[in-house]
Amino acid sequence: MPLRTIPIRRVGNRASLFLGGDRELVMFSGLLAFALIFSAQELRATIVGILLWTVSLYLLRLMAKADPMLRHVYLRLRRYKQYYPARSTPYYEHRR
Repeated sequence: MPLRTIPIRRVGNRASLFLGGDRELVMFSGLLAFALIFSAQELRATIVGILLWTVSLYLLRLMAKADPMLRHVYLRLRRYKQYYPARSTPYYEHRR
């Protein structure tokens, strides 16, 4: 009897991207640009907000193209300690 195969659909495995970048980072950068434009209500702030939005969107798209889960990888990396001392067991007690 042959082994049963179950297809893995791409839609269940796909990264959550929005406008080509990480969904949360793209929407947060859009929120920052929107807040800058409408809180200052000046021409310079509008230009800076639009420039901020386009540059951040470009960089976030590059980041997602390299690795769609890069934000999650970076956040996991930040939780690691700088140095893990060598020990024979997790229950090792250091004696002085």
